[in-house]
Amino acid sequence: MRSRTLTLLAATVSAGLVLTACGTNSSNSGGTGSNSASSSAPAAGGGASGKVGVILPETASSARWEAFDKPMLQAALAAQGFDADVQNAQGDAQKFTTLADGFISSGVKALIIAPSDPAVGASVESKAKAAGIPVIDYDRPSLGGSADYYVSFDNEKVGQLQGQAMADALKDKAGAGVVQIEGAPTDNNATLFTKGQESVLEPLFTSGKLKRIQKQPINDWDNQLGGTTFEQIFTNNGGRVDGVVAANDGLAGAVITILKKNGLNGKVPVTGQDATADGLMAVMRGDQYMTVFKPIKEEAEATAKLAAALAKGDKAAADAIATGTLHDPKGNRDIKSVLLTPTTILAKDVKTVVTQGYVKASEICGGDLAAKCSSLGISG
Repeated sequence: MRSRTLTLLAATVSAGLVLTACGTNSSNSGGTGSNSASSSAPAAGGGASGKVGVILPETASSARWEAFDKPMLQAALAAQGFDADVQNAQGDAQKFTTLADGFISSGVKALIIAPSDPAVGASVESKAKAAGIPVIDYDRPSLGGSADYYVSFDNEKVGQLQGQAMADALKDKAGAGVVQIEGAPTDNNATLFTKGQESVLEPLFTSGKLKRIQKQPINDWDNQLGGTTFEQIFTNNGGRVDGVVAANDGLAGAVITILKKNGLNGKVPVTGQDATADGLMAVMRGDQYMTVFKPIKEEAEATAKLAAALAKGDKAAADAIATGTLHDPKGNRDIKSVLLTPTTILAKDVKTVVTQGYVKASEICGGDLAAKCSSLGISG
C-alpha cells in the first residue's frame, strides 16, 4: 500500500491464532479488484538455498516495515534455507529500481517486493521475468505487472470490518454524519479497503440512516496531510462530525489530534488498521473506536514458503499454498494469492494482541493507561 497497512501471526484472533500485530510503533498501513480469502497456507517444505532479495517500501508512513516485516521475513526465509537480503527503498522510486537491478544481476533465487508505486513494481517485474527470476508481490500488488504470486490480506474484508464497526458505533444515531479519510489512490490495497467499507456503509447512506459528509483519499498515506485534510472538512462542515472512517492507525491518529483540539476526542468514533502500539493505546483511551489486526508473521511465512517452492521450480507446491486470487484490472489477469484473514480489535480485545506476543504490555500500559490495562487483564 504505500500502504500502511500493520499486522500479524494468526488467521483470526477469536480462533486463537499465533499472532503478529501491526506495529509496536506508531502509525501506519494499503484500482478495483476482487479478493477471495485463502485458508492457512500449507508448508512447502524447507530445503531451499541461495539468496533471496526483498525490497520493502518505506518507513515514513509506518514503522511496521522495519520493526516487523523485515525481521519476520528474515526469520521465515532463513527457516526455508535462504540467505535473505532485506532492503528498504524509503519511498524512493530510483532507489527501489537500483536495489532491484542489483538483486537481478546477482541472480537471486527469488525477488520479493512491496513497491510504493505499482508502476515501478511492474517495471522491476518485467526485468526479473526476462532474467528468469520469480517475483512475489508482498502485501501490495504491482498492477499491470507480471508477479507470479501475491501474499497479503483479504483487504476488502479489512474495509468491511471498518465499515461495520462504524455502523455499530453509530447505530443509535440516525442521520449521523461520517467522514472517510482513505489511503493513497495509487495503492490497490487502499482501493480495496474503501470497497469493503462501501459494501457496509453505502446502503446506510442511501437509506439515510447515516450521512456521508465527505470521502477523501490521502496521497502517499501522508498522516500530516490526512490531519490537515480532515480539519478542512471538519471546518467546512461547521465543526460537526459524528464518525470518521480512517483507513489506518496513522491517519486515525492525525484525525484524533484534530478532534482533541476541538474537545471531541472520545466522543466521535474513529476507525483504524494495523493494531500498532499507538493505535492500541488510542483504542484503550477511547479516542479510537477500533483497529484491525493482521497476521504479518503468517504473511512472511507464506511468502517464504512460496519462495522456496518457486526456487525449486515446484509450481504445484506454490499453487497449493496460493489458493486465493486477486484480480489485476490493469493487467486483466488473476494473480494466484495468499489472502490472510484480518480481525477487529476493540478495547476488550487488546489483551489478545499482547498475549499473542505482537505488542509488549510495557509498550502500551504506561502512565495514564496503567489502570486501564489492569482492568483489561493486561500485564507483563
